[in-house]
Amino acid sequence: MVTMHDVLDAQWLYDNHKDESYLRRVVYPLEKLLTSHKRLVMKDSAVNAICYGAKIMLPGVLRYEDGIEVNQEVVVITTKGEAVCIAIALMTTAVISTCDHGIVAKIKRVIMERDTYPRKWGLGPKASQKKLMIKQGLLDKHGKRTDSTPATWTQEYVDYSDAVKTEEVAEAVKAPKRKRESESDETSPAPTPLVKKEKEKKKKKDKKAKAALESTGEPGDGESDTTKKKKKKKKIKVEELSG
Repeated sequence: MVTMHDVLDAQWLYDNHKDESYLRRVVYPLEKLLTSHKRLVMKDSAVNAICYGAKIMLPGVLRYEDGIEVNQEVVVITTKGEAVCIAIALMTTAVISTCDHGIVAKIKRVIMERDTYPRKWGLGPKASQKKLMIKQGLLDKHGKRTDSTPATWTQEYVDYSDAVKTEEVAEAVKAPKRKRESESDETSPAPTPLVKKEKEKKKKKDKKAKAALESTGEPGDGESDTTKKKKKKKKIKVEELSG
């Protein structure tokens, strides 16, 4: 432990004699407190994005320590050993070694100040094209569509922050499939004359069968109406003869 007088003396020694040994013994760097934490070494191009609150993704991880467990507190550092932030691990060491994408950890507390490292995001082909179109006036200052925006851009570019746009894109993808199905139905071969004749013959046969059933009547106990009438006539004749 040191007192504030020690800090004052160390500062005086450094200012007057350019001797920083006393100051280094009194004031330790922040990383001294985090030596017990497991470490994740990030690429220099990903450091500033993390300082702005970006997710710690696996492509930005350069090296990692053994024995990292899920929900364990880890420290994210640069290649020079500077602490960037404290984070909660979402992957184990085994998973990090086998995967090539995903969220490695979620930020708990950012330590490094913003813009200590240069910005390296927004340099991809789509982002650079969008910036150029904003300069040319084809998009507004927020990158949104205007009346002068070309149709190719509206069809190709997808703004994932807009949920309505993503739904429209999904419907647009489904629409061509429906059109193809309707076209296939329309382009189905028309029935030939032979097929038509066969259908007409079947209809005539069905009509004849129905007419025959109606004329004979529904069978009751295995006998038709005509046979019943004949039996009644015979009974009447027998009764007359017997009388």
